[in-house]
Amino acid sequence: MANIRIKKAWKLPESAATPEDVYVNRRQFIKNLGLTSVGAWAMMSGCFNSASEAEPRMVEGDVKSTIPKPSPPLYPPERNSKYRVDRPLSTEETAASYNNFYEFTTDKGRVWQLAQSLETDPWQIEVTGEVHNARTFDLDDLLDLFPLEERVYRFRCVEAWSMVVPWAGFPLKALIDEVQPTSNAKFVRMITFNRPDQAVGQKQQSWYAWPYYEGLTMAEATNELTLLATGIYGHALPNQHGAPIRLITPWKYGYKSIKSIVKIEFVKKQPRTFWNDLAPNEYGFTSNVDPAVPHPRWSQATERVIDTGRRIPTLKYNGYADFVAQLYS
Repeated sequence: MANIRIKKAWKLPESAATPEDVYVNRRQFIKNLGLTSVGAWAMMSGCFNSASEAEPRMVEGDVKSTIPKPSPPLYPPERNSKYRVDRPLSTEETAASYNNFYEFTTDKGRVWQLAQSLETDPWQIEVTGEVHNARTFDLDDLLDLFPLEERVYRFRCVEAWSMVVPWAGFPLKALIDEVQPTSNAKFVRMITFNRPDQAVGQKQQSWYAWPYYEGLTMAEATNELTLLATGIYGHALPNQHGAPIRLITPWKYGYKSIKSIVKIEFVKKQPRTFWNDLAPNEYGFTSNVDPAVPHPRWSQATERVIDTGRRIPTLKYNGYADFVAQLYS
């Protein structure tokens, strides 16, 4: 078998940069780079770390140094007791030091260090598309407009690990009502930042279609569970959790809950999503937690609780069937 030669990201010439309308189709993008399916998937899985000559500087100290302090009156907000979980909270230190955030690294244990380079103040979120009141919000605008509440949710990763987290935020529906979508709006598309000067993973892992992008149906976006989170554990979000604002859809696998949102667009047609473009046979648009539907490379019947390492049965819709099952009937 012929040897597979994978180019370093920094060796790509400027002429190899692909326009957005082409590189958003990942299969075509991989083909254009001249990678075989095995080599490309190894890169996308983080098996090859195409790093620059110098290792990026990481923050000193421990993960506790990245955790903001409570800042009344915003944090901590009052907990909404409607959203209860019959499992103990994950410890904050564990949750803050075990994260997927490929914009910085594929190494979960290093995200909290590398993510500190992202500048989150000031921060703006553009809301556009099929809406009557398109506008750009400063984060402070959102915090002034929409009262925060705390909700304890289960969080289930597609990699079959889980945690229980107290998020602070407001329903996405509140923002949707504010901008008043037109009758043409059938889906919501969300996009995160593209700052390779601040996010080393975006610079070094250039084969990904940065910036990260996700989508929901309007019915999913307006469901009462769907939260725009700005805080966690009684304080503002740390960078590794997707500061300063992220999506939370607790009945879906974690990659649907896009971090560090900069744009929300209301569209007529189902939008592309990051992981579905990369591996459509493994990651669907809907991506609901379902123990009866295995990932092509592992079972989803059980999950590993990150605090204890104990394996427990996975629940349909991650235990939120009463809230969302009617969306898929």
